[in-house]
Amino acid sequence: MNRHFTFYAILLVLGSVLTWGLPLANSQQAAPKGNVGMKAVLKQAVDLGPELEGMTGRQLRMRVITIEPGGHIGIHSHKDRPAAVYFLQGVDTVTFGDGTVKHFGPGDTASANKGTTHWHRNDGKELVVLVAVDVFHNKK
Repeated sequence: MNRHFTFYAILLVLGSVLTWGLPLANSQQAAPKGNVGMKAVLKQAVDLGPELEGMTGRQLRMRVITIEPGGHIGIHSHKDRPAAVYFLQGVDTVTFGDGTVKHFGPGDTASANKGTTHWHRNDGKELVVLVAVDVFHNKK
């Protein structure tokens, strides 16, 4: 009886570990590479080359980004593009490279640095609208 109990306990633990691990694995596999239903409108850009030493080819850029219901911004890195975001409308679901998920709504803010890899999706019924400000490398 003790062997059977041990065997079933091991099966239960293995099943739990595998089940809990699936969402993390699936979030990585499900991350889209492209954008769908996303629109970015440049509102302002400042050429940082003449302003700051060592910033040639970089811009301080402000965009209004919208994501339609069911749309997404594909997985991307902020390795050389730090950003700050202010959310205006809707609920933006952001999945990070490590599988964690956060939801951002009106009035929320977020930032992204060189260690940030993530993707956005709109699971709601209204448009997601956010203002993104980043330091962008303009590779002409």
